[in-house]
Amino acid sequence: MSAIRRKKDGMDGDRQLLVEESSRAEVLHKHKDEPKPDIRGDRKNIAILLFLYILQGIPIGLIAAIPMLLQNRGASYKQQAEFSFAYWPFSLKLLWAPIVDSLYIRRFGRRKSWLVPVQYLLGAFMLLLSLHVDQWLGGNGVEPNVPLLTLLFFLLNFLAATQDIAVDGWALTMLKRCNVGYASTCNSVGQTAGYFLGYVVFIALESKDFCNTYLRDSPLEEGMITLPRFLWFWGITFIVATTLVAIFKKENDIEDAHMDARYTEEHELNIHQSYKILWDMVRKRPVQILAVILLTVKVTFAASDAVTSLKLIDAGVPKDKLALLAIPLIPLQLILPLAVGRYTNGPRPMDVYLKAIPYRIVMASVATLFAYATPYIIKGGSPPVYYYALLVTSYACYQVFLYSMFVAAMAFFAKISDPAVGGTYMTFLNTLCNLGGNWPNTVVLWLVDVLTWKKCSTIPANECLGKEEQQSCEASEGKCEIAFDGYYLESAICVVYGILWLLIARKWIVHLQDLPVRSWLVVKKKLR
Repeated sequence: MSAIRRKKDGMDGDRQLLVEESSRAEVLHKHKDEPKPDIRGDRKNIAILLFLYILQGIPIGLIAAIPMLLQNRGASYKQQAEFSFAYWPFSLKLLWAPIVDSLYIRRFGRRKSWLVPVQYLLGAFMLLLSLHVDQWLGGNGVEPNVPLLTLLFFLLNFLAATQDIAVDGWALTMLKRCNVGYASTCNSVGQTAGYFLGYVVFIALESKDFCNTYLRDSPLEEGMITLPRFLWFWGITFIVATTLVAIFKKENDIEDAHMDARYTEEHELNIHQSYKILWDMVRKRPVQILAVILLTVKVTFAASDAVTSLKLIDAGVPKDKLALLAIPLIPLQLILPLAVGRYTNGPRPMDVYLKAIPYRIVMASVATLFAYATPYIIKGGSPPVYYYALLVTSYACYQVFLYSMFVAAMAFFAKISDPAVGGTYMTFLNTLCNLGGNWPNTVVLWLVDVLTWKKCSTIPANECLGKEEQQSCEASEGKCEIAFDGYYLESAICVVYGILWLLIARKWIVHLQDLPVRSWLVVKKKLR
């Protein structure tokens, strides 16, 4: 479940960015009569955008599934921490977004210049991975090659993030201005659908237990699909789809689209201007304070978000069942932003943010208790139905407060962003928000093994601190068993940290919210 949390607590900011861009386009014409949405003539464009966002979600979901496969193949938590770096490109894409926006081949198209080669590379990477990924994942006594997997999936996610930059930009010019609001819908629905295919569907169909129980008459020793087959199928799909887009879809060039005012205007910055704007943001005192808040707040929830689902798998909960628990939560995840938005649209959205933190701390603590109780509930068998009901209920409650914080933060970002460079400003703040979730998860995963104390079952005096001690234990026909689990110490530290953080940061958040909007501006009036 932590993989889903990471996605929802991080990358959904890109959807809000599209909404902000759409709103910015409307502000440019606020004194004119705006036509109502009319999808006639844009149906094919909406379908293409939706399909491109679905493709984008596939590698994102797949990368979220890999830690579960590694956990089942004996990967340590330090190795899980190492692999967590594969999530980072979406949090760092601001570093190369100005390059994608500024450099292109005009005859081929501003967005297609990046979209086509990047998607071909995505397809090629998936085909390459399909040939060797089983060997690199290890299992059956073979150690997984985590450094190589991390590098390859980092590059895969880097390409997906670059594709996201290109598609987000194209979405705002592909559609008529009256339909540009559909861009965020395509992003939300498409990326979620792709993530669902790459994570939930893959985990379910890869599981032999799920397939033998629900989809087969005669049991077999493997699932209906394997990771190599899945990668091969989507690699071919990427290549075929990219070829069709390159040949048949022409890009609407803003400068010569027959001067058609139906299309959204883009405010273009060159590379130098883009990076100068970013530097001006970094230099502002309010932004620096906000950056510290965004980079430290999610330490409070890191143990619960990053480790809990892996602990549940260790305790015997099937990974396919954990993945399928995401299905009943999809309607909730679609409704929550709309419901919470009613309370964050006012002048003080961060009040909601502050109120949600204590409740999220409580639900994170409940998740830790759930992980602790799971081995006693299962007792070597299958989890009972009531266990899954309690797990879904607990996670649903957690989502309410997660989304309250997320929507409140995005509403605050929209409020303070300089409208002259609204997209860049929102992307910068969203990058800080994403990084604030990634680095604590990586550190917490790495520390689990460091803080865990193991003893040999046959030689109680022998502590399993390294490979030599583990081999000595196995030679005596013993097993290294956990005497003290560092996860629970981390969870306690995170809760205490969260309480102290809230006491200290509350006044600074209130201070930032009380600042006039002009305190956040980075573009001088005379230059607008």
